[in-house]
Amino acid sequence: MNKSTYRYENGRLMPRSCGVVEEFPVRLTVNGKPLATLVASPHQLNFLVAGFLRLQGFAETIDDILSLGVCSDFGYADVRLQNDVPDNLAPTLTSGCGTGISFNLDMGALPAVQTVSRGFVADEVFRLMRALAERTERYRNHGGIHSAAVGDQNGLLLCAEDIGRHNTLDRIAGEALFKEIDLHGKMLVTSGRVSTEMVAKAARLGIALIASRTSPTDMAIRMAAEAGIVLIGYLRGEHFEVYSHPERVVASLPTGKVAGVTGVILAGGESRRMGCEKSLLPVHGARFIDHIHRTLSDVFDEVLLVTNSPELYVEIPCRKVPDIYHAQGALAGIHSGLAHARSEQVFVVACDMPFVSATAVRSLCALAGEGDVVIPRSERGAEPLHALYHKSCLPAMERVLDAGRKRIVHFFPDVAVHEVAPEQVVGIDPDGRSFLNINTPEEYYALRGEKPALREEDARRKAVMAG
Repeated sequence: MNKSTYRYENGRLMPRSCGVVEEFPVRLTVNGKPLATLVASPHQLNFLVAGFLRLQGFAETIDDILSLGVCSDFGYADVRLQNDVPDNLAPTLTSGCGTGISFNLDMGALPAVQTVSRGFVADEVFRLMRALAERTERYRNHGGIHSAAVGDQNGLLLCAEDIGRHNTLDRIAGEALFKEIDLHGKMLVTSGRVSTEMVAKAARLGIALIASRTSPTDMAIRMAAEAGIVLIGYLRGEHFEVYSHPERVVASLPTGKVAGVTGVILAGGESRRMGCEKSLLPVHGARFIDHIHRTLSDVFDEVLLVTNSPELYVEIPCRKVPDIYHAQGALAGIHSGLAHARSEQVFVVACDMPFVSATAVRSLCALAGEGDVVIPRSERGAEPLHALYHKSCLPAMERVLDAGRKRIVHFFPDVAVHEVAPEQVVGIDPDGRSFLNINTPEEYYALRGEKPALREEDARRKAVMAG
């Protein structure tokens, strides 16, 4: 909104037009009962209302909100919820701009936040704050407004602006609710002061790091420490202050070769479901095996290819080794890689996982001292073909193989196994592409964006013609 003003400069008053911040009261009624008046900026009020209800504990999922109507002309919002709102709520006036209202932020019962095992990289925090600065239109126009954003190592996910700093987090919570975006383990950057209410709301959302351009309060620092949240203040230029959990902030991820570990690619499977050699399938301009070898070569000095058909991979510049236990499955492949490796540990990747990430591999290798086996657990379960193994596992593996047992997990009870929890894995590999393995023609065609039905018909036609 533009207003006519006068600017004093060089001893003179000059008329001009400039933008001013809009302040908009919204009367909120829930299940037919007046609940609160939210003083906010007038845009995207549905996100603000939904986020306010979420962070007060009245709505956990979008299904809890039966209806939500906002009338901007009269400053009115009417919401119907699945559950009743308790009577006789005692509002708390917070330190928010314009005086915020809180009903259910129990400061003494905050959930412990699970953070990523690799820590937060300083460059990623700076990058997210710069992305917020680039996105905040209203502040550039006339100032006087707060902004906030959430994101991860891949960049900014959600952004909000409002006259109230607490409102910005409510807006983010509401938009995430509508769009079904999980904020656990994410970073929050904000232009405003970090108070206990901000930390409490962030903890409810599972946010693992808060960074502000200005200061936190003493109680916010104490609360963040107890909740397991990394709290950063005075983030300006290329420096900041860390007030809680500094051990989780790292200068940068390692970029050199990982010492003491050999990369192992398992290419000994029969590919029965695919009907052809999976490792030779093309995607994104190269074969699966090329993508995997290139990534592991960037991370390890030694890369081995476990295969009983070395003639298929003559152009792959690494040592090829056969199974020692012939036709005993993936466990035999891991055993062979360990037995032939010059290093004490191996990082194993299956040949049908073309999107293995160097960052994910490095992060898991950083946990090498945690056990004889370091294995991530994704939303699909344990990932033994994207894991770290020590040579101390060889005797246990051989006992299992000698007994004719082929499952990888059969030797786990005899060694120290460290599982990387799913919430930590999300931080290492947010989209889960590292663990994407392609086993069937349908999965491969979906990967390429093709129609499997047509391709299957082509295959049947070729089979008939081949006799």
